[in-house]
Amino acid sequence: MAGESGERSHIVTRYLITGGAGFIGVNAAAHFVRRGAQVTVLDNLSRRGTPENLEWLCRQHPAVRAMTADIRRDNAVLAAEAARADVILHLAAQVAVTSSVTDPRTDFEINALGAFNVLEAARRALRPPIVLFSSTNKVYGGMEDVRVVEDGNRYRYEGLPHGAGEDRLLDFHSPYGCSKGAADQYVRDYARIYGLRTVVLRQSCIYGPHQFGVEDQGWIAWFVLRALLGEPVTVYGDGKQVRDVLYVDDLIAAFDAAIERIDTVSGRVYNIGGGPANTLSLLELLALIKKMSGVELAHSFGDWRPGDQRVYISDIRRAQQELGWTPKMPPEQGIARMRDWMAANRETILRVYRQ
Repeated sequence: MAGESGERSHIVTRYLITGGAGFIGVNAAAHFVRRGAQVTVLDNLSRRGTPENLEWLCRQHPAVRAMTADIRRDNAVLAAEAARADVILHLAAQVAVTSSVTDPRTDFEINALGAFNVLEAARRALRPPIVLFSSTNKVYGGMEDVRVVEDGNRYRYEGLPHGAGEDRLLDFHSPYGCSKGAADQYVRDYARIYGLRTVVLRQSCIYGPHQFGVEDQGWIAWFVLRALLGEPVTVYGDGKQVRDVLYVDDLIAAFDAAIERIDTVSGRVYNIGGGPANTLSLLELLALIKKMSGVELAHSFGDWRPGDQRVYISDIRRAQQELGWTPKMPPEQGIARMRDWMAANRETILRVYRQ
């Protein structure tokens, strides 16, 4: 926002959240509204559970402005909304590797073309807004050069005690990796070439309330939900594969930190995950679910899926140093909170899964 002197102030009052009916989007929107901001959420409501999320958001926070639009084609809408915003939080995406393999064109149009359209809308605004982009750890590919060793019921990196850093070679595996990776680099380059204030957040295994997990995306939510319903899961591989996991409130804290420090972090890329202190293997998640519920989640084992890494753990030291950010929620507590939300909203969740 411009002050009388023509200099931009740091007061952010207007947010545009693309993909705002997704689970991250509704949590972020509720957070910003509670702080007194004006929030517009834009979503095409194509993903299962988004209409229910949006209904909840607008019921709980009537001040939210909701728009049904598609980032692939509604450029006039994007332009108008970018002109109104101080910050664009670009979350809209196709999020499953498996879906990208079966339908790479749609994946490209949503993830790569959609991000380009958002950037162009921001660039052409009279007062260009800040753009935060929700990227992914998949931009690092299979990391075949890093030795992985077996350690009890999990795998671990042999030589990366802090995890994978932002300086790793980009190596896009799968159409999903390519489309998100292309968008990641466009967002970064628009800061260099056009002076747009952008930040790329390479996220790792975000979980929390309002997440309607499915088998090929949102594995923590999928396992917890199946346990609540008393239904089995398939573990692909041996279950020792490890990821760093991050509760959604901690992700939103990273959004806040990037916005507050935008003058110094514009154009930067950050790994945003749980880091080495917040990791789980699939077998450990099964054990945690049994501990919470007292009942073992029935499971069987299937073949490894192509491109499934034994380990991915984010090195989050750059975000800690430059954003002053660090995860606060331990996995056991965060997963318990998500389980409580699922239990309280069981009927809604069942209705969504029966669609």
